[in-house]
Amino acid sequence: MLTLRRSEERGFADHGWLKSHHTFSFAGYYDPRHMGFGPLRVINDDQIAAGRGFGTHGHRDMEIITYVLDGAVAHKDSMGNGSTIRPGDVQRMSAGRGVLHSEFNPQPDHGTHLLQIWIEPNVAGIDPSYEEKRFEEADKRGRLRLVASPDARDGSVLIHQDARLYAGLFDGEERATLTLADGRRAWIHVARGKVTANGKPLVAGDAVAVEDESEIVLEQGEDAEVLVFDLP
Repeated sequence: MLTLRRSEERGFADHGWLKSHHTFSFAGYYDPRHMGFGPLRVINDDQIAAGRGFGTHGHRDMEIITYVLDGAVAHKDSMGNGSTIRPGDVQRMSAGRGVLHSEFNPQPDHGTHLLQIWIEPNVAGIDPSYEEKRFEEADKRGRLRLVASPDARDGSVLIHQDARLYAGLFDGEERATLTLADGRRAWIHVARGKVTANGKPLVAGDAVAVEDESEIVLEQGEDAEVLVFDLP
């Protein structure tokens, strides 16, 4: 069964320096029909103005993944980490028993476009930790590249949940298939461009909840960047 979640149906917040679309209920946006999907709790599609960002704030017991689509974001946290991530980088922060961090767009004249993803962990109160890895365009071209997993398989970042995140780039005749094990479900999020998922045409910001299906087929892409979450 495929359930579409169209881009224009998402929540939206305009803070001036930040414009954010919320796939699931978040902050001032509340929709009891869209509180998450399994352990996937947040996909925020954020546009951050030049030189602006999120000041120091706290999190706990959440797996937080930052996926930059355009521009850059400078990260600092209470664990002593500090870095700037750009398109192709995947950043994972396990908040555990508590962590403070800040995120800013360090560019003086260019906006940043990123996806902020929260996944509920399957263990609470662990030590906070941080990781980032780079996945080149060639790694994702015409295929679904594993970028986050519970066992760090194939060089993916480690998350504390039985979930896997794949990223892919699709144009023209490029096509990829992901097999889903019995009892698993999936969430497809189109970060940009256009693509067809199991015969359903999708555009940037669209998503599909996948349940009781054996596979996902992505094809007919037009400058598409797609994230697929394989979930319990």
